[in-house]
Amino acid sequence: MDVLILSRIQFAANISFHILFPTITIALGWLLFYFKVRYDISKHPVWMRAYRFWVKVFALTFALGVVSGITMSFQFGTNWPGFMETIGNIAGPLLAYEILTAFFLEATLLGIMLFGFHRVPGWAHTTATFLVAFGTTMSAFWIIVLNSWMHTPAGFEMREGVAHATDWMAIIFNDSFPYRFTHTLMSSALTVCFLVAGISAYRMYRKDDKKAPRLTLKTAIFAAAILAPTQAFIGDLHGLNTLENQPAKVAAMEGLWETQNGAPLVLFGIPSEETKENKYAIEIPKMASFILTHDLNGELKGINEFEGAHPPVAPVFYSFRVMVGVGMLMIAVAWWCSLSFKRKGKLSSMQLRVLIGMTFSGWIATLAGWYVTEIGRQPYLVSGVLRTADAVTTIPGENVAFTLVAYLAIYAVLLVAYIKTIFVLAKKAVEVEEYDLTMPGLPERKAKFTEQGA
Repeated sequence: MDVLILSRIQFAANISFHILFPTITIALGWLLFYFKVRYDISKHPVWMRAYRFWVKVFALTFALGVVSGITMSFQFGTNWPGFMETIGNIAGPLLAYEILTAFFLEATLLGIMLFGFHRVPGWAHTTATFLVAFGTTMSAFWIIVLNSWMHTPAGFEMREGVAHATDWMAIIFNDSFPYRFTHTLMSSALTVCFLVAGISAYRMYRKDDKKAPRLTLKTAIFAAAILAPTQAFIGDLHGLNTLENQPAKVAAMEGLWETQNGAPLVLFGIPSEETKENKYAIEIPKMASFILTHDLNGELKGINEFEGAHPPVAPVFYSFRVMVGVGMLMIAVAWWCSLSFKRKGKLSSMQLRVLIGMTFSGWIATLAGWYVTEIGRQPYLVSGVLRTADAVTTIPGENVAFTLVAYLAIYAVLLVAYIKTIFVLAKKAVEVEEYDLTMPGLPERKAKFTEQGA
């Protein structure tokens, strides 16, 4: 059993499971803040009902994200001791900042979000919601700082094989960070848009004709219609930055084997590292050069230029197409449903079913994009500084295999339970009248809001 391969698979499994949950909590925190502000302004209970439902989803997601993040961090010591030995002077402080943000800001104020509505003033509850949303974003900030630095390292020097920081501003705001951070936030926003739209559509499909699910569905769909094309634009900028800093990754993404002027865009094919070609390729002439260099005859370096220092081609090639394909589907569905809302004020049964099917489509796009990013960095952990093979543990491969199987079994159970719990919450999400009676000042407005279908 190859300890390097097993350790890579184990870390990939852990990060794949973990990233599902921060991808939701980052943007969902801001959506909850939006719901709370709308309630503070209008005092309409429908906004609080939306808040009360989705804050439960937020709490469940946050809990799984924290737990899976802790187990993942242990692997830096157990599976990748060479990582912290070499760049611990940089990675350690950045991870510490993320932990401080997550545990001291988010976890503390989450209790006020969940249980403090009747126990603290309204402004304090709204402030707590804002700070939790801000905390999730700052957690993402520090993690993406470290991850971006691993792709485009800067602001350090090597002394006796150990990285030492020389410029923290250059470390934090390294070349790829602005693009990677923005792209991550947008992917989180789209993931939440389709999660909210899917669950709201599920409630409506089950004949929940109250105002709250219709309102949240409409909010999510219109937001997705704006964010999805924006994400495509940001992705293009990110791709140009990647071409500048990691041309081997771009070559693998495009399935481009030979350096070419006017390189074609490979829509689909089966890349073979043995024959160094794409079998059954479907191509658009010159389009890859035009997209990446904005010149039909622009030069793109091929994979063969990076012999022994390029990533595995097939997983990067396929993952990139999955990410782009899901992104294009998101744009089409968001605009289709938005136009229906504009013209008819409602969605058809078929549109509701499509949205239910795309409830977790953001997860697919996020994972595919993450695989492009992380597999595309191979054979390095830190580009040009630390090879993956030089950082792996020396413990027996059997030990890693045992824990890998245990992780996979536990994560499979937790993932099924998480998805099932969300749909169970949706089934039971009938607008409960006691919310009206317990909220300050609402009894006087109850009849009015009942007439409005709240």
